[in-house]
Amino acid sequence: MFARVLCAASLMISGSAAYKSLSDDGLRSIPLPGSDFDIHKGALLAPILKPRVPGTQGSREVLQHFVNFFQNNLPEWKLEFQNSTWTTPATGNTKVPFVNLIATRDPPRAFPGNVGHLALVAHYDSKLTPEGFIGATDSAAPCAMLLHTARSLDTALTKKWAAMGSAGDHPGDIEEEKGIQIILLDGEEAFAAWTDTDSLYGARSLAAAWEETPHTAASIYHNPIDSISLFVLLDLLGASDPRIPSYFKMTHWAYQAMSKVEMRLRGLGLLKSSPNNLEERSAPEFEFRDEPIFLPESSKQEDTFRAPFVLDDHVPFMARGVDILHLIPIPFPRVWHTIEDDGEHLDTATTEDWATIVTAFAAEWMELDGLMTKSSPTDVKRASVDKSEL
Repeated sequence: MFARVLCAASLMISGSAAYKSLSDDGLRSIPLPGSDFDIHKGALLAPILKPRVPGTQGSREVLQHFVNFFQNNLPEWKLEFQNSTWTTPATGNTKVPFVNLIATRDPPRAFPGNVGHLALVAHYDSKLTPEGFIGATDSAAPCAMLLHTARSLDTALTKKWAAMGSAGDHPGDIEEEKGIQIILLDGEEAFAAWTDTDSLYGARSLAAAWEETPHTAASIYHNPIDSISLFVLLDLLGASDPRIPSYFKMTHWAYQAMSKVEMRLRGLGLLKSSPNNLEERSAPEFEFRDEPIFLPESSKQEDTFRAPFVLDDHVPFMARGVDILHLIPIPFPRVWHTIEDDGEHLDTATTEDWATIVTAFAAEWMELDGLMTKSSPTDVKRASVDKSEL
C-alpha cells in the first residue's frame, strides 16, 4: 500500500446491476470464518502470513495455497493465471515475474462474453522492505476474506443455477447472467519508492491484457474489462476501528448497499466487533452501547464528493471505465508499512466481521436469499498440486 493520492477523473460510467437485499434469516445464514482465521493454524489465513515478495519462494507458496484451496474445495471455479515480467528499481536489469490469479464462477451454459462479473479483489504480494515484512492487513487478511466469501457462496450458487435449469430458464437470460470473480493480484507494492512505473505491476498488466482480449462479436460485453460490473477492492483491512469513506459518487449506491448490510448485521447482533452482539446481549445487566461503524458515510451528499482518492490496484481498471468500490480505511492502520503489520496485530473480531460483511454483500449481489446454509467451517483440504501448473 501507499500514501500518495490522485485527483479523481470522471472516468466511470454508472452501471448498477440488479441487487436484492437478504432477509434477516438470510443474514443469519452467512457462514462464519471461525478457526480458519486463526493466525497460527487457520486453514485460510495462516498460510498467507509470511513474506511474499514477487518472484520469491514465499510468493510461490502463497500462490500454491490459493490454487490448492480452489482445486480441492471449489472445483467448479475456473482458475486462470495472468503472467508478466518487469524490471524494478531494486533488481536492475533482472526481470521479476508477477502472477495474477483469477478464480471465476459463472452460470452453467453461459456464453463467455455475456456474463457480467462482480469482481472481489485484493493483492497478495508483500513489501520488499522492511526485511521480514508480513503485511497482515496489507493484504494477507483481505485475501483470506475473499477465500471465505468464495467458499460461503459456492453451494448457494450451485442451488440457484440448478433451480433455474430445472425451471427451464434460458441460459441467455441477460438478467440472470451474473458471475463472480476472485482476483488475487501480484506486485501492488513499490520495490523502491512509489511511482507510476514502480507500483501496481500485476494490476497494470491484467487491465491491459483484458482490454486487448476481445470477446466474440455477438457478445454483450466487448472484453473481460467491459464485463466487470463492479470492482470491489479490499486493502489494509484487519485492524480495529476502521473507517472507510465513500470515495466515488458513481458507486455510492454500492457503498450504501454494503453499509446497509453492516448496519443490519449489527442490529441482529451478528458482528463480533459489536458491543451489542448476541453473546454480549446474553450477559446479565446488558445495556446497549454505541456501535463502531466501519462504513459511516452512507448519508454522504452528492455535492460533498471531492478528490483526492487513494492510489491502489483499482487505478488501471478505473482508467478503463470500470466502476470501483474501494474498501480502504482513512486513516491507514497504525502498523501500515511497518514490521508490526503481522498476524499478532490483527484484530480478530474486525477481520472476521469484514469477511461476513463482504460475503453478505456478494450474496445480495448474486441474489442468494434463501439459498445460504450456515454451518461451521470445515477444514480446508491441502492436497499438493503439481507446481508446474503455476
